[in-house]
Amino acid sequence: MTHLTHFNAQGQAHMVDVGDKPITKRQAIAEGYIDMRPETLQRILAGGHKKGDVLGIARIAGIMASKKTAELIPLCHPIALTKVEIDLIPQLEASRVRCVAVVETTAPTGVEMEALTAVQIALLTIYDMCKGVDREMTLHTIRLLKKSGGQSGLWQRL
Repeated sequence: MTHLTHFNAQGQAHMVDVGDKPITKRQAIAEGYIDMRPETLQRILAGGHKKGDVLGIARIAGIMASKKTAELIPLCHPIALTKVEIDLIPQLEASRVRCVAVVETTAPTGVEMEALTAVQIALLTIYDMCKGVDREMTLHTIRLLKKSGGQSGLWQRL
């Protein structure tokens, strides 16, 4: 890719025309982390949080967010998703939760933004549910790990 696709020849922002692109199976995998105090993670894992099942609610929030990406990011296309999978993996030794989102579609455009949005909102939901006991939580390293399908084919983070 040699240019920014969301700008026309006059330099104005526009929504990219994907009407002539082929419909292919596309997948994107993204990840991110939320660091927290060890006692916060223990509380989440013990299920003793007064707001309920933190990881279960965060998983649903991530799924819902992926479906609303086009409403949040101005130039994203609304697309039908065929799969959204959110894994929230507690990492006790690092006192954090890793979120991995796998998003798929059969559409003329990719799902990278949907996967990244899912990760962000799942992690923000954890923050929201636990901020009363740990305001120092930190979201970080939200990034694309892999994308496949479409004209550019496979891309994978090394």
